[in-house]
Amino acid sequence: MGEKKRKEDTKAMFVFGKKNYKFMFIGLATIAIGFILMSGGGSDDPNVFNPEIFSWRRIRLAPALVLAGFGIQIYAILLNPNKK
Repeated sequence: MGEKKRKEDTKAMFVFGKKNYKFMFIGLATIAIGFILMSGGGSDDPNVFNPEIFSWRRIRLAPALVLAGFGIQIYAILLNPNKK
């Protein structure tokens, strides 16, 4: 009888709150977008140089998005979901 009551009292507890998971999803999406923006710019012919690999998007924007995404992830982990 005591075991049955314990099972009823035990409720599934998540480590983070709903707000934390929202910020984690936003951070993961930001990181993914940054890596997608970094891709490409290569050449099929190894003897031909493509200066597109040094574009502003690949050198400045994409790494900034990845770093911002990691910052959002850290914020999501440290965020107190119980604080209003």
